[in-house]
Amino acid sequence: MSGQDVPLRHHVVHGYRRAYRIAGDGPAILLIHGIGDSSATWADLIPDLARSHTVIAPDLLGHGASDKPRADYSVAAYANGMRDLLGVLDIERATLVGHSLGGGVAMQFAYQFPERTDRLILVSTGGVGREINPVLRAVSLPGADLMLSTLRLPGMRSQVGLFSRLVKLLDTDLGQDAAELLNVVDALPDSTSRSAFISTLRSVVDWQGQVVTMLDRCYLAEGMPTLLLWGSRDSVVPVRHAYGAHAAMPGSRLEIFEGAGHFPFHSDPARFRALVEDFVRTTAPADWSQERWRDLLRVGRPGSGAGALDSAYHRAVERDLREESERSAT
Repeated sequence: MSGQDVPLRHHVVHGYRRAYRIAGDGPAILLIHGIGDSSATWADLIPDLARSHTVIAPDLLGHGASDKPRADYSVAAYANGMRDLLGVLDIERATLVGHSLGGGVAMQFAYQFPERTDRLILVSTGGVGREINPVLRAVSLPGADLMLSTLRLPGMRSQVGLFSRLVKLLDTDLGQDAAELLNVVDALPDSTSRSAFISTLRSVVDWQGQVVTMLDRCYLAEGMPTLLLWGSRDSVVPVRHAYGAHAAMPGSRLEIFEGAGHFPFHSDPARFRALVEDFVRTTAPADWSQERWRDLLRVGRPGSGAGALDSAYHRAVERDLREESERSAT
C-alpha cells in the first residue's frame, strides 16, 4: 500500500465537512500538516507508520478537501477541531506530529488538552520565534488575494518556476524549499481557497513576523515526551528556532536534518520515519495529572518569579520571551 492508496474519508463536524485519512491499528498518531498543505503531504509515511499504529491525517479546515468557510482559523480553533475529530473517531489519546503551522496546533492541543496528549513531535514548527520567510509576511498584507491569483497566471507561473530553479542552482536556503512553496500556490485554485489560506496566515503572521508564541508556556511540557525535528537549511522557519524551543522545553530531544529545508520528512522520509518510530517506542506516554499541572502553573516559567534563568535557557530564550510575551495565544 502507498500513501495515495489511503482514501480520503469525510465527516461533518459542527456543520462543516472535514476530510481525513485513517489507516492501521494500535496506539494513535495524529499527523497535522502545515499552512496551505493537506494530508497528502504525509503520503510516504502513512503506510509504514500504520503497521503498528492507528494513523490519522486530517485536512485542516480551510485546506485540502475540507470545507473552507468564513470561520475561525486560529491555532486554538484548530486544536479544538483536532479534539472533536478524535472524538468522532472514538480516539481518546494520541501522539501528535505537527509540521510548521501544524506544530503550533499540536502545541496548542497539548496545552489545552494535556490529558489527551501522549507525546509531541514538532517538525519545523511555528510558534517558537518571531522570524519567518518574508514572502509569508508579505502575503499577510492587504491585497494578498490579488497577488496569489496573479501567481497562477500561465506566464507568471513559468517565470516563478524559472526563479525557483535558479535559486536552487545557486544553492540558497530558499532553493531547498522553493518547489514545495510553489506547490502551496498550486493548491489554491480559487478565491475560496485563497481566502481561507490568507485568513489562516493572518491568524499567526503579520508584516513583522509570527504573532503567536508558545515559548512562555513551554515549561508546562515538563513530563511530556517531546521530539523536535528540523532542517538545517529551513528557509521558512530558521533552524535557530529549534535550539530555542529545545532549551525552553524541559527534557526535549532535538534532531537536525543537515542540508534539508522546511520539509525534512520529504527530504529524508526513511530517517524521519525511523526517528518517529524510535521515539514512540522508547518513551512512555505522558502521565498527566491535574495536581502536577497546577503545581507547574503556580511555580511559573523559569525566571518569571524568584530565582534566575539558567544560562542555557537565558541565552536561547530570554530575548524572545521578552519580545513575544505580549502576543501569546490563549
